[in-house]
Amino acid sequence: MNQDSRTPTPRGSGIWGKLGGAGLGLAVGGPLGGLIGGVAGHFLVDRVGAPFGPTPRDVIFTTGLVALAAKMAKSDGVVLPSEVEAFGRVVHVEPAARAGVTRLFDLAKRTTDGYEAYAHQLATTFGDEPALLEDALDGLFQIAGADGAIHEAEERYLRSVAGIFGFDEAAFRAIAARHVRLPNDPYEVLGLDRGADDAAVKARHRALVSEHHPDRALARGLPAEAVAIASQRLAAINAAHDLIVAERGLR
Repeated sequence: MNQDSRTPTPRGSGIWGKLGGAGLGLAVGGPLGGLIGGVAGHFLVDRVGAPFGPTPRDVIFTTGLVALAAKMAKSDGVVLPSEVEAFGRVVHVEPAARAGVTRLFDLAKRTTDGYEAYAHQLATTFGDEPALLEDALDGLFQIAGADGAIHEAEERYLRSVAGIFGFDEAAFRAIAARHVRLPNDPYEVLGLDRGADDAAVKARHRALVSEHHPDRALARGLPAEAVAIASQRLAAINAAHDLIVAERGLR
């Protein structure tokens, strides 16, 4: 990613400190800009990174993740604490910002924009960086599974979002395998056929560890608050490799 395309994270305030007023929402534009503009004043911590400078991509990422998570939650008109807590386990939220995140969840659930509008804006913004879209989908899987299971309606929702993001069925299954048990798991997790030889398994694992290391996630623009997404993904990759090693009696 071009370093000039990213807005530096305000020291001490993280992603939430960037939401500095309705002007930022206008600068972002689209349905996510509307959400930001609707709640930004509640998040104001500082004005580092002028709101009319380069589009703050980490703000778009995190707001999009909130919006899609909110749409995935039950539309009962009330934001349950567990829903916000699940998001907080994926994207770190300081205690002072939790009330604002609840407002953002509530607004996203009540807006007339459907989840498709938010997903399409993320797909457009990060179309040249599919790894960031994969980060968003991984985050949604983690939020969906926070209650110990990913339900059928959630699976359909996630599959639809994945399609908007441009992931085909094979890519979706590989992502899903990191979060739910699939028939070919753990090979699905590594994107391998069960007949792959030992050398191919070793090479694929090394490549995935390098690609999905949390440091790489930061380098490609994933907000510091959301590094848990990459960390949990790497843990799933390592766990899948360990299962294959044990199954084959490798060292």
